[in-house]
Amino acid sequence: MQKFLRIGQILYTNVLPVYYYFEQARFEDRIEFIRQVPAQLNLAMAKGEIDMGPISSFSYAEHASRYVALADLSVSAKGKVGSLFLFSKKPIEQLNGAKIALTNTSATTVNLLKIILHKFYEYEIAYVTQEPNLAQMLQGADAALLIGDDAIAAKRTAKDLHVYDLGELWHKFTGYSMTFAIWALRRAVIDEYYDLIAEVHASFLASKEKTKANPGPLVDYVCSHFGGTKEEWTHYFAGLQHDFGEVQRVGLEYYYRCAAELGLLAAPATVELWQADGHKTNITLAR
Repeated sequence: MQKFLRIGQILYTNVLPVYYYFEQARFEDRIEFIRQVPAQLNLAMAKGEIDMGPISSFSYAEHASRYVALADLSVSAKGKVGSLFLFSKKPIEQLNGAKIALTNTSATTVNLLKIILHKFYEYEIAYVTQEPNLAQMLQGADAALLIGDDAIAAKRTAKDLHVYDLGELWHKFTGYSMTFAIWALRRAVIDEYYDLIAEVHASFLASKEKTKANPGPLVDYVCSHFGGTKEEWTHYFAGLQHDFGEVQRVGLEYYYRCAAELGLLAAPATVELWQADGHKTNITLAR
């Protein structure tokens, strides 16, 4: 039997409200944190190398039969996200037939861009996947997609480029919230670690609520470690949602349907929530 419950953590500031007040010392002899970018966490979870934690919501759909989602935790936004940007040399209205460089750190946002450009704009696009370096990406492409702190940093210096927030574009075309990451849990470990999972889940929820009530200490921490101003980070965190309720569910499951329609997913997925009391609620779209 493995000694630790292995928990993923995305290496971006957007998940910090859920982790900032997490009681790590309380769990130090029972859990192990594994910190990676989303694409790496997606793969590690799929391989069974991580037991729970935030992964791309697209990856959840790919493995929905093997995962459940921890209730009331996500990285979502209804409108602007502030960390998912398409940087383009020309207006988006002129991108039909363009070549776009995609970051290799994401799954959800890459496919969100494809849905927006192919379903809503009806464009034909050529894609190439690269390391998240804006200057290098734009050397051979008309536009580039960056996410997370890479996107935030790049936007500060992208003076001559057209910059589009994918959360804003999604909301413009659909009216829906978009969920970029959800806290997944492998079904295979639930029985063995049930009580510990419940404790960890409760600590995540408590951290989220404490940060929401007083974001100041987190904002100060991020300013000192990542640069930027307090105003910038306060605005950024205020635009993010870390809950997962009906609003987030409807938007995410519509995204899954769009992805399946374009052949990006084999089939639409629904999200099954794991509650701390052991009751699992299968939530599906109303028909």
